[in-house]
Amino acid sequence: MLKILYRAYKKGISLIFWFSKKNSFMDLGLGTFMVRPFRVDGGDGISIGRNVFFQRGLWLYCCGVQNLKSSLSIGSGCVFGYNNHITCVGSVRIGDDVLTANNVYISDNIHGYEDITTPVIKQPVIYKRSVEIGSGAWIGENVCIIGANVGKNSVIGANAVVTSDIPDYAIAVGIPAKVIKKYDLIQKSWIKISVE
Repeated sequence: MLKILYRAYKKGISLIFWFSKKNSFMDLGLGTFMVRPFRVDGGDGISIGRNVFFQRGLWLYCCGVQNLKSSLSIGSGCVFGYNNHITCVGSVRIGDDVLTANNVYISDNIHGYEDITTPVIKQPVIYKRSVEIGSGAWIGENVCIIGANVGKNSVIGANAVVTSDIPDYAIAVGIPAKVIKKYDLIQKSWIKISVE
């Protein structure tokens, strides 16, 4: 009986959240919930699917620069850990059923630093490259993904910094992230990759 009441409570809370926030986004799917505190900038460019759960400390930022129209899209069934920060000035797309741990940073941009006569805070934000995270991916604790794609059902190990594309069905670790295993669809097993 308690489980039924708890499920009804959770469903009611997510319905209230959806109803109160649906006009703050381009699209907000039913069953999606963000634990407070959270911050959303540029919600009119953000589309979120159904049944997505965001732990507290979330920051979604979707504001174009350099005449770019920004678009942040998150698929259905995703779960995001504590203190995730997703920043988009061009295009960030996250597929369905993506799971992230805590303190994950996903960005299609970097901050300018080239002019040594100007403090970094006063230099412009620079669009690097669109980001796409494939459906079913698992992003570990403290991972940074900057201007790179992560393939479907891939795993990014804790503390990795992803600055180049990771293929489908791969495990990548390190700074910068390197693929250490790939799933072989013919052999139906994980194959170790030698890292140089």
